[in-house]
Amino acid sequence: MTIPHILVVGGGAGGLELVTRLGHKLGKKGKARITLVDRNPTHIWKPLLHEVATGSMDSGIDEVSYRGHAHKHYFEFQLGSMQGLNRSERQLTLAPIFDEKGREQVPARQLHYDYLVLALGSQSNDFGTPGVAQHCHFLDSRDQAERFRQHLLRHCMRFSLEREHRRPLSIAIVGAGATGVELSAELYNAAQWLGQFGFAGLDKQQLQVHLIEAGPRILPALPERIAAAAHRELAKLGVKVRPATRVTEAKTEGLVTAEGELIEADIMLWAAGIKAPAFLKDLDGLETNRLNQLVVNGSLQTSADERIFALGDCAACAAGEGKFVPPRAQAAHQMASLLAKNLQALLKGEPLKDFVYKDHGSLVSLSRFSTVGNLMGNLTSGSLFVEGHLARLFYISLYRLHQLALHGPLATLLIALVDRIHRVIRPRLKLH
Repeated sequence: MTIPHILVVGGGAGGLELVTRLGHKLGKKGKARITLVDRNPTHIWKPLLHEVATGSMDSGIDEVSYRGHAHKHYFEFQLGSMQGLNRSERQLTLAPIFDEKGREQVPARQLHYDYLVLALGSQSNDFGTPGVAQHCHFLDSRDQAERFRQHLLRHCMRFSLEREHRRPLSIAIVGAGATGVELSAELYNAAQWLGQFGFAGLDKQQLQVHLIEAGPRILPALPERIAAAAHRELAKLGVKVRPATRVTEAKTEGLVTAEGELIEADIMLWAAGIKAPAFLKDLDGLETNRLNQLVVNGSLQTSADERIFALGDCAACAAGEGKFVPPRAQAAHQMASLLAKNLQALLKGEPLKDFVYKDHGSLVSLSRFSTVGNLMGNLTSGSLFVEGHLARLFYISLYRLHQLALHGPLATLLIALVDRIHRVIRPRLKLH
């Protein structure tokens, strides 16, 4: 008797947590075959990519090997990028894999599925702004974060060697959501440490960060009190916060605003808006919205095919009153938990449950300088505003909860202990 095959594409926070749960509930007992597909060999928690970009986090230490994790948690792993879908045959096509010289190493493959879960996440939306793709960095993946870090280190080296006519190192960030705000603060932390590690003359006075937001305030998706607190802290650090400023073009020398002003910058990063991968809008008739997100019903099944599910940032899931579930890590975590139960129920012939998003609040880290946010955002009595050391503790706990879902309590405890040891024996920044 052939057991059902559950195929999950995308090993982000939601996808990896899902296959880990299904591996223990179904794969271990031989009730289903579970396979994860991802184009990268390792996983890093996306909300911490701003720390990878500045070197505050060493991705080589914190990454999770998909293949090693699969072996330990009773699922399979396939390295590859999704290229096509045949819904009538229930077949997924993976693109060929090429080496660095363009030679084909692995040919295109077809994977059959009984149930398919698309957890492909999102990417930055440049809204077709001229020059952005050519001149700006993005922060959607570990590779992009590493490229930004290497670019930052090269500019810091150049800055430290210049003695005459030296001007501040200028970095422009477009988009004052959580990524832009957290990266702005993390850059000042990095500048202070880099100055101590031999980059002569570099400190927070010699760093100029422009945080540019088209809307009237930073952190537009979060309560105004949080945004105001974050704005004050960024201003203390020296960040030039520029709300109500729309970028119309990116050039080699900087960003052009709608008013015609040129904001000169040595490094530019685009973190404004998100969209799902473009190929989803042409995926064998599956319904998508204007952001390429797959339209799903309450049980997270796609509107066009009940055997195909979607979760996380690539899913357009209604949350009532014309609203949709926001693209946050906590939403992906909650979706993965429900979908693990729904897929088990499906195999038993039991009814599926609808997804109900619970907003547990939002926290924004301003590096070691501060943390602000609110907790229990779904309570009718209102949310609890937190900042400082308490908020920082809650912020760190979010990552630990993700690790707990992947590794279990004992392994997570040991990981936390190793992190503390690394803080003692390793430099505070990755310097190579």
